[in-house]
Amino acid sequence: MHPDIAEVAGWLDAARRVTVLTGAGISTDSGIPDFRGPQGVWTKDPKAERLATLQAYMSDAGLRRDAWRLRLEHPAWTAEPGPGHRALAALEAKERLHHLITQNIDGLHQKAGTSPEILIEIHGTIREVVCMSCGERAAMEKALERVRAGEDDPACRSCGGILKSATISFGQNLVPEDLERASRASEGCDLFLAIGSSLVVYPVAYLPKIALGAGARLVIVNAEPTPYDSQADAAFHAPIAEVLPALVGLS
Repeated sequence: MHPDIAEVAGWLDAARRVTVLTGAGISTDSGIPDFRGPQGVWTKDPKAERLATLQAYMSDAGLRRDAWRLRLEHPAWTAEPGPGHRALAALEAKERLHHLITQNIDGLHQKAGTSPEILIEIHGTIREVVCMSCGERAAMEKALERVRAGEDDPACRSCGGILKSATISFGQNLVPEDLERASRASEGCDLFLAIGSSLVVYPVAYLPKIALGAGARLVIVNAEPTPYDSQADAAFHAPIAEVLPALVGLS
């Protein structure tokens, strides 16, 4: 017999240390499309994946110009947190949520009220730019102002290097400190909640395995099946906006 929402809500309420992993699915209610779902960015246009590939970005000025035009129009600038983001902020307020690892780059967890201290943006953030030569970081909005003013591929003002959003592209390593924090958070929790993630992108997809190996319960909320469903203590394939608030006790 599969646990229902009420039973899993009891698990969350009784847990001492909850670690959450969120993927693109939690932000679709905010108008930000996912990547691998039926209506995902890469599902509908596989060529779009090239824009997120580091080698192509660094070697192709035309592609960088395309990327800057798309950044101007990114839905993150106008998006508001959805019910899932707000439910996780409420879980933190109940002192159950100890770490929130997100694969998302949109900044909506912070906007919903999640504390920076518990947040691990494992794939970086679109809200900053980084110079690929000197490593200098700055607010994305400053670079976008230059694009609006006519620069189609703005360079670093300190060294002339290529600027890129401070996100992790294909072919780019995760920040070791962030991955280490995420691994420790997974090992130290008693309940691991995976939300809106396909759980197929490694090394992040190892995190549920780490939690299971340490004896934690695994709960999955995702529209599509994941490779971990058979190992999970509970898996809900239903809208995040409905399931997550109910699990946290907001509905």
